[in-house]
Amino acid sequence: MHYAKILLLGLAATTTHAMADNGALSQCQAIADAKARLACYDNLGKAGEGVKPPVASAEIIEKSNTAPRPSPITDINQSAASALGNQWELDQKKGIFALRAYKTNYFLPLSYSDNRNQHPSSSASTGQQPPFAQGVDAINDTEAKFQLSFKVKAIESIFSDRADLWLAYTQKSYWQLYNRDYSAPFRETNYEPEGILSIRTDLDLGLIKWRFLNLGLVHQSNGRSNPLSRSWNRVYANFGFEKNNFSLEVRPWYRLKESDGSDDNPDLLDFMGHGDVTARYRFDSGQELSALMRQNFRTGNGAIQLDWSYPLTGNLKGYVQIFSGYGDNLLDYNRRQNVLGFGIAISP
Repeated sequence: MHYAKILLLGLAATTTHAMADNGALSQCQAIADAKARLACYDNLGKAGEGVKPPVASAEIIEKSNTAPRPSPITDINQSAASALGNQWELDQKKGIFALRAYKTNYFLPLSYSDNRNQHPSSSASTGQQPPFAQGVDAINDTEAKFQLSFKVKAIESIFSDRADLWLAYTQKSYWQLYNRDYSAPFRETNYEPEGILSIRTDLDLGLIKWRFLNLGLVHQSNGRSNPLSRSWNRVYANFGFEKNNFSLEVRPWYRLKESDGSDDNPDLLDFMGHGDVTARYRFDSGQELSALMRQNFRTGNGAIQLDWSYPLTGNLKGYVQIFSGYGDNLLDYNRRQNVLGFGIAISP
Protein backbone atom coordinates (compact mmCIF):
# COMPACT_ATOMS: atom_id res chain seq x y z
CA MET A 1 0.00 0.00 0.00
CA HIS A 2 2.88 2.34 0.83
CA TYR A 3 4.51 1.75 -2.57
CA ALA A 4 1.20 2.33 -4.37
CA LYS A 5 0.87 5.79 -2.78
CA ILE A 6 4.39 6.70 -3.87
CA LEU A 7 3.62 5.56 -7.45
CA LEU A 8 0.40 7.57 -7.58
CA LEU A 9 2.15 10.70 -6.27
CA GLY A 10 4.89 10.30 -8.92
CA LEU A 11 2.36 9.97 -11.73
CA ALA A 12 0.48 13.05 -10.53
CA ALA A 13 3.69 15.09 -10.43
CA THR A 14 4.68 13.95 -13.92
CA THR A 15 1.24 14.78 -15.29
CA THR A 16 1.28 18.22 -13.69
CA HIS A 17 4.78 18.90 -15.07
CA ALA A 18 3.73 17.77 -18.57
CA MET A 19 0.67 20.01 -18.47
CA ALA A 20 2.87 22.90 -17.42
CA ASP A 21 5.28 22.16 -20.29
CA ASN A 22 2.39 21.98 -22.76
CA GLY A 23 1.13 25.31 -21.49
CA ALA A 24 4.58 26.88 -21.88
CA LEU A 25 4.91 25.39 -25.37
CA SER A 26 1.57 26.90 -26.33
CA GLN A 27 2.78 30.29 -25.10
CA CYS A 28 5.97 29.96 -27.19
CA GLN A 29 4.03 28.89 -30.29
CA ALA A 30 1.80 31.94 -29.99
CA ILE A 31 4.78 34.31 -30.40
CA ALA A 32 5.02 35.49 -34.03
CA ASP A 33 8.48 37.04 -33.86
CA ALA A 34 11.04 34.33 -34.73
CA LYS A 35 13.78 35.54 -32.37
CA ALA A 36 11.42 35.90 -29.41
CA ARG A 37 9.90 32.48 -30.12
CA LEU A 38 13.36 30.84 -30.26
CA ALA A 39 14.34 32.49 -26.96
CA CYS A 40 11.16 31.12 -25.36
CA TYR A 41 12.05 27.57 -26.47
CA ASP A 42 15.60 28.00 -25.17
CA ASN A 43 14.25 29.02 -21.78
CA LEU A 44 12.04 25.93 -21.73
CA GLY A 45 15.15 23.81 -22.18
CA LYS A 46 16.80 25.55 -19.27
CA ALA A 47 13.69 24.95 -17.16
CA GLY A 48 14.49 21.24 -17.25
CA GLU A 49 17.75 22.10 -15.50
CA GLY A 50 15.96 23.91 -12.70
CA VAL A 51 15.65 27.35 -14.34
CA LYS A 52 12.12 28.66 -14.42
CA PRO A 53 11.09 29.85 -17.89
CA PRO A 54 9.69 33.35 -18.18
CA VAL A 55 5.98 33.48 -18.76
CA ALA A 56 5.03 35.30 -21.96
CA SER A 57 2.31 37.72 -21.07
CA ALA A 58 -0.69 38.32 -23.26
CA GLU A 59 0.67 41.81 -23.95
CA ILE A 60 3.98 40.46 -25.31
CA ILE A 61 2.19 37.89 -27.47
CA GLU A 62 -0.15 40.55 -28.82
CA LYS A 63 2.75 42.87 -29.67
CA SER A 64 4.67 40.10 -31.44
CA ASN A 65 1.59 39.09 -33.44
CA THR A 66 0.99 42.68 -34.53
CA ALA A 67 4.64 43.32 -35.43
CA PRO A 68 4.99 44.72 -38.99
CA ARG A 69 5.52 42.09 -41.64
CA PRO A 70 8.44 42.40 -44.10
CA SER A 71 7.67 44.72 -47.02
CA PRO A 72 8.02 43.43 -50.60
CA ILE A 73 10.01 46.63 -51.26
CA THR A 74 13.55 45.96 -50.03
CA ASP A 75 15.57 48.46 -48.05
CA ILE A 76 18.73 49.64 -49.80
CA ASN A 77 20.93 47.96 -47.19
CA GLN A 78 19.17 44.61 -47.71
CA SER A 79 19.39 44.45 -51.53
CA ALA A 80 21.70 41.76 -52.90
CA ALA A 81 24.43 43.04 -55.23
CA SER A 82 23.54 42.59 -58.92
CA ALA A 83 24.50 43.73 -62.41
CA LEU A 84 21.61 46.22 -62.60
CA GLY A 85 22.36 47.29 -59.04
CA ASN A 86 25.97 48.02 -59.96
CA GLN A 87 24.98 49.77 -63.18
CA TRP A 88 22.66 52.26 -61.48
CA GLU A 89 24.12 52.18 -57.95
CA LEU A 90 20.89 50.77 -56.55
CA ASP A 91 22.60 48.84 -53.76
CA GLN A 92 25.42 51.21 -52.84
CA LYS A 93 25.77 54.93 -53.49
CA LYS A 94 29.16 55.98 -54.91
CA GLY A 95 28.91 59.76 -55.05
CA ILE A 96 28.36 62.27 -57.84
CA PHE A 97 30.27 63.43 -60.95
CA ALA A 98 32.31 60.26 -61.37
CA LEU A 99 32.57 59.05 -64.97
CA ARG A 100 30.96 55.62 -65.43
CA ALA A 101 30.15 53.37 -68.38
CA TYR A 102 26.61 53.60 -69.73
CA LYS A 103 25.98 51.48 -72.84
CA THR A 104 28.60 49.08 -74.21
CA ASN A 105 31.87 50.72 -75.29
CA TYR A 106 33.20 48.80 -78.29
CA PHE A 107 35.32 48.97 -81.44
CA LEU A 108 34.49 46.76 -84.43
CA PRO A 109 37.28 46.96 -87.03
CA LEU A 110 35.16 44.71 -89.28
CA SER A 111 31.47 45.50 -89.80
CA TYR A 112 29.93 44.02 -92.95
CA SER A 113 26.49 44.89 -94.39
CA ASP A 114 24.68 42.97 -97.11
CA ASN A 115 22.77 46.09 -98.22
CA ARG A 116 24.91 49.16 -97.64
CA ASN A 117 22.98 52.38 -98.35
CA GLN A 118 24.53 54.12 -101.36
CA HIS A 119 21.89 56.84 -101.65
CA PRO A 120 20.47 57.70 -98.20
CA SER A 121 17.25 59.68 -98.19
CA SER A 122 14.21 60.43 -96.05
CA SER A 123 10.65 61.53 -96.68
CA ALA A 124 11.90 65.10 -96.15
CA SER A 125 14.87 64.82 -98.58
CA THR A 126 15.14 67.00 -101.67
CA GLY A 127 16.79 64.32 -103.80
CA GLN A 128 20.40 65.56 -103.39
CA GLN A 129 23.14 63.02 -102.84
CA PRO A 130 26.21 63.18 -100.58
CA PRO A 131 29.49 64.02 -102.35
CA PHE A 132 31.11 60.64 -101.57
CA ALA A 133 28.14 58.52 -102.72
CA GLN A 134 27.80 59.39 -106.39
CA GLY A 135 28.90 56.02 -107.73
CA VAL A 136 27.24 52.67 -107.21
CA ASP A 137 30.31 51.34 -105.37
CA ALA A 138 31.25 54.57 -103.59
CA ILE A 139 30.49 53.14 -100.12
CA ASN A 140 32.24 49.93 -99.14
CA ASP A 141 30.24 47.06 -97.71
CA THR A 142 32.91 46.59 -95.01
CA GLU A 143 33.73 49.41 -92.63
CA ALA A 144 34.68 50.02 -88.99
CA LYS A 145 32.18 50.88 -86.28
CA PHE A 146 32.62 52.05 -82.71
CA GLN A 147 30.57 53.30 -79.79
CA LEU A 148 31.54 55.49 -76.83
CA SER A 149 29.06 55.77 -73.98
CA PHE A 150 29.34 57.15 -70.46
CA LYS A 151 27.24 58.70 -67.69
CA VAL A 152 27.68 60.75 -64.53
CA LYS A 153 25.43 61.07 -61.52
CA ALA A 154 24.53 64.76 -61.21
CA ILE A 155 22.31 64.62 -58.10
CA GLU A 156 22.25 61.81 -55.55
CA SER A 157 19.12 61.12 -53.48
CA ILE A 158 17.16 63.84 -55.28
CA PHE A 159 13.84 63.08 -53.55
CA SER A 160 14.89 60.26 -51.25
CA ASP A 161 17.63 57.63 -51.17
CA ARG A 162 15.69 55.83 -53.93
CA ALA A 163 16.07 58.47 -56.70
CA ASP A 164 19.17 59.80 -58.50
CA LEU A 165 19.58 62.10 -61.50
CA TRP A 166 22.03 60.99 -64.20
CA LEU A 167 23.41 62.68 -67.31
CA ALA A 168 24.53 60.42 -70.15
CA TYR A 169 26.12 60.66 -73.58
CA THR A 170 26.48 58.06 -76.34
CA GLN A 171 28.27 58.44 -79.67
CA LYS A 172 28.17 55.81 -82.40
CA SER A 173 30.30 56.21 -85.53
CA TYR A 174 30.54 54.41 -88.88
CA TRP A 175 33.98 54.76 -90.45
CA GLN A 176 34.76 53.85 -94.06
CA LEU A 177 38.22 52.80 -92.91
CA TYR A 178 38.97 50.71 -96.00
CA ASN A 179 37.63 53.21 -98.56
CA ARG A 180 40.83 54.74 -99.96
CA ASP A 181 39.07 56.28 -102.98
CA TYR A 182 37.34 58.77 -100.67
CA SER A 183 40.11 59.12 -98.04
CA ALA A 184 38.37 56.83 -95.50
CA PRO A 185 35.58 59.23 -94.45
CA PHE A 186 33.26 58.87 -91.49
CA ARG A 187 30.03 57.85 -93.21
CA GLU A 188 27.76 58.54 -90.24
CA THR A 189 27.97 59.57 -86.57
CA ASN A 190 25.01 59.63 -84.17
CA TYR A 191 25.11 61.83 -81.05
CA GLU A 192 22.81 61.00 -78.16
CA PRO A 193 22.78 63.09 -74.95
CA GLU A 194 20.15 62.33 -72.33
CA GLY A 195 18.97 63.01 -68.81
CA ILE A 196 17.76 60.11 -66.65
CA LEU A 197 15.88 60.04 -63.37
CA SER A 198 16.63 56.61 -61.91
CA ILE A 199 14.22 55.36 -59.23
CA ARG A 200 15.02 52.22 -57.23
CA THR A 201 11.88 50.11 -56.90
CA ASP A 202 13.14 46.68 -55.69
CA LEU A 203 9.65 45.20 -55.84
CA ASP A 204 9.55 41.40 -55.61
CA LEU A 205 7.10 40.12 -58.23
CA GLY A 206 7.67 36.45 -57.40
CA LEU A 207 9.26 35.12 -60.59
CA ILE A 208 11.41 38.22 -61.02
CA LYS A 209 12.31 41.40 -59.15
CA TRP A 210 11.46 44.86 -60.51
CA ARG A 211 14.69 46.68 -59.68
CA PHE A 212 14.28 50.18 -61.16
CA LEU A 213 12.21 52.64 -63.13
CA ASN A 214 14.21 55.10 -65.27
CA LEU A 215 12.50 58.16 -66.73
CA GLY A 216 14.50 59.71 -69.54
CA LEU A 217 14.62 62.64 -71.94
CA VAL A 218 16.89 62.03 -74.94
CA HIS A 219 17.95 63.86 -78.10
CA GLN A 220 19.53 61.96 -80.98
CA SER A 221 20.88 63.45 -84.21
CA ASN A 222 23.67 63.06 -86.75
CA GLY A 223 24.70 66.72 -86.89
CA ARG A 224 24.35 67.04 -90.66
CA SER A 225 22.46 69.33 -92.99
CA ASN A 226 19.70 68.38 -95.41
CA PRO A 227 19.18 66.11 -97.21
CA LEU A 228 21.16 63.94 -94.76
CA SER A 229 20.01 65.57 -91.54
CA ARG A 230 18.41 63.19 -89.04
CA SER A 231 17.16 64.05 -85.54
CA TRP A 232 14.45 63.34 -83.01
CA ASN A 233 13.60 63.99 -79.37
CA ARG A 234 11.74 61.55 -77.12
CA VAL A 235 10.82 60.77 -73.54
CA TYR A 236 10.83 57.21 -72.25
CA ALA A 237 10.17 55.01 -69.24
CA ASN A 238 12.61 52.13 -68.78
CA PHE A 239 11.46 49.25 -66.55
CA GLY A 240 14.36 47.11 -65.30
CA PHE A 241 13.77 43.54 -64.05
CA GLU A 242 16.27 41.00 -62.76
CA LYS A 243 16.49 37.36 -61.64
CA ASN A 244 19.94 36.01 -60.74
CA ASN A 245 22.07 36.34 -63.92
CA PHE A 246 19.14 37.31 -66.15
CA SER A 247 17.90 40.87 -66.69
CA LEU A 248 15.10 42.36 -68.78
CA GLU A 249 14.56 46.01 -69.71
CA VAL A 250 11.31 47.20 -71.28
CA ARG A 251 11.47 50.76 -72.64
CA PRO A 252 8.45 52.38 -74.31
CA TRP A 253 8.99 55.90 -75.65
CA TYR A 254 7.06 58.88 -76.99
CA ARG A 255 8.47 61.08 -79.74
CA LEU A 256 8.16 64.82 -79.11
CA LYS A 257 6.58 66.52 -82.08
CA GLU A 258 8.52 69.11 -84.08
CA SER A 259 7.13 72.16 -85.84
CA ASP A 260 5.94 71.80 -89.42
CA GLY A 261 8.76 72.01 -91.92
CA SER A 262 11.54 71.37 -89.37
CA ASP A 263 11.19 67.59 -89.09
CA ASP A 264 14.04 65.92 -91.01
CA ASN A 265 12.51 62.44 -90.76
CA PRO A 266 8.74 62.61 -90.12
CA ASP A 267 8.24 58.88 -90.79
CA LEU A 268 10.99 57.72 -88.40
CA LEU A 269 8.61 55.97 -86.00
CA ASP A 270 7.31 53.85 -88.89
CA PHE A 271 10.71 52.11 -88.84
CA MET A 272 11.97 52.64 -85.27
CA GLY A 273 8.73 51.75 -83.52
CA HIS A 274 7.52 53.01 -80.15
CA GLY A 275 9.98 51.29 -77.83
CA ASP A 276 12.45 48.44 -77.38
CA VAL A 277 13.06 45.41 -75.19
CA THR A 278 16.50 44.19 -74.09
CA ALA A 279 17.11 40.75 -72.57
CA ARG A 280 20.53 39.91 -71.17
CA TYR A 281 22.15 36.86 -69.56
CA ARG A 282 25.50 36.99 -67.80
CA PHE A 283 27.37 33.71 -67.38
CA ASP A 284 29.54 33.00 -64.34
CA SER A 285 32.45 32.58 -66.77
CA GLY A 286 32.22 36.29 -67.68
CA GLN A 287 30.51 35.78 -71.03
CA GLU A 288 27.38 37.78 -71.80
CA LEU A 289 24.57 37.36 -74.32
CA SER A 290 22.03 40.08 -75.07
CA ALA A 291 19.18 40.66 -77.51
CA LEU A 292 17.60 44.03 -78.30
CA MET A 293 14.27 44.02 -80.13
CA ARG A 294 11.91 46.68 -81.42
CA GLN A 295 8.85 46.50 -83.65
CA ASN A 296 6.21 48.78 -85.15
CA PHE A 297 3.21 46.46 -85.30
CA ARG A 298 1.27 48.84 -87.55
CA THR A 299 3.89 48.96 -90.33
CA GLY A 300 5.53 45.60 -89.63
CA ASN A 301 9.00 47.21 -89.53
CA GLY A 302 11.43 46.46 -86.74
CA ALA A 303 14.89 45.20 -85.85
CA ILE A 304 16.79 42.78 -83.66
CA GLN A 305 20.37 43.09 -82.45
CA LEU A 306 22.29 40.20 -80.86
CA ASP A 307 25.50 40.78 -78.90
CA TRP A 308 27.98 38.30 -77.48
CA SER A 309 30.99 39.26 -75.39
CA TYR A 310 33.59 36.97 -73.82
CA PRO A 311 36.60 37.70 -71.56
CA LEU A 312 40.04 38.17 -73.08
CA THR A 313 42.21 39.85 -70.46
CA GLY A 314 41.42 42.28 -67.66
CA ASN A 315 38.50 44.50 -68.71
CA LEU A 316 39.00 43.66 -72.40
CA LYS A 317 36.43 41.39 -74.05
CA GLY A 318 35.94 39.88 -77.45
CA TYR A 319 32.75 41.22 -79.03
CA VAL A 320 30.42 40.00 -81.79
CA GLN A 321 27.39 41.98 -82.97
CA ILE A 322 24.63 40.90 -85.36
CA PHE A 323 21.95 43.34 -86.55
CA SER A 324 18.96 42.69 -88.79
CA GLY A 325 16.23 45.18 -89.71
CA TYR A 326 15.77 48.94 -89.84
CA GLY A 327 17.54 51.69 -87.91
CA ASP A 328 21.10 50.45 -87.46
CA ASN A 329 21.84 54.19 -87.52
CA LEU A 330 19.85 57.37 -88.12
CA LEU A 331 21.09 57.90 -91.68
CA ASP A 332 19.84 54.45 -92.66
CA TYR A 333 16.72 54.40 -90.50
CA ASN A 334 14.55 53.42 -93.50
CA ARG A 335 17.02 50.95 -95.01
CA ARG A 336 16.69 47.26 -94.18
CA GLN A 337 20.01 45.48 -93.86
CA ASN A 338 21.84 42.67 -92.13
CA VAL A 339 25.09 43.65 -90.43
CA LEU A 340 27.76 41.43 -88.86
CA GLY A 341 30.61 42.92 -86.82
CA PHE A 342 33.66 41.58 -84.93
CA GLY A 343 35.84 43.44 -82.47
CA ILE A 344 36.48 44.22 -78.83
CA ALA A 345 34.53 45.74 -75.96
CA ILE A 346 35.64 47.31 -72.69
CA SER A 347 33.69 46.37 -69.58
CA PRO A 348 33.67 48.65 -66.49
